[in-house]
Amino acid sequence: MKSVCYKPIGIIHSPFKDTKNMPIQPIGAKGIKGTVELETEYKDGLKDLDGFSHIILIYDFHLSDDYSLQVKPFLDDIPKGVFAIRAPKRPNSIGISVVRLNSIENTTLHISNVDIVDGTPLLDIKPCVPHFDCLEDVCIGWLSDRVGSAVDKKSDERFHDSSAK
Repeated sequence: MKSVCYKPIGIIHSPFKDTKNMPIQPIGAKGIKGTVELETEYKDGLKDLDGFSHIILIYDFHLSDDYSLQVKPFLDDIPKGVFAIRAPKRPNSIGISVVRLNSIENTTLHISNVDIVDGTPLLDIKPCVPHFDCLEDVCIGWLSDRVGSAVDKKSDERFHDSSAK
């Protein structure tokens, strides 16, 4: 299989200097503001983005240095397969978050509902389109009776320390 390499297109800024006590999902980050500083060479790619209220940020979990195929998620005490959770310690440390786009000034995107650590490398931006992204008849597996608790759940060090599995 070929190797895949990505070049960051910008940096995400937030009030979170490390992962401890961060919201674990955007649902728990309502109103938390941040910015995206896009590299100047990508400015023309922002054309027409200002018409969208929400965007999908695709980024690198740059603080993640290893992974385990089974880990204990924040919303359960029983280990789950890494592909059944959204933990940062993954075979490819790629994260996604849907955030509100408040405004764009030159190459700075002002965003809110940010659940991302400050200094995170941005890989891509996509518009959030409910007509495309909302699915019917969705089953959410082991999260079905826990999803509501994500609003108040905060991160701990379980995915930051390389010894955490």
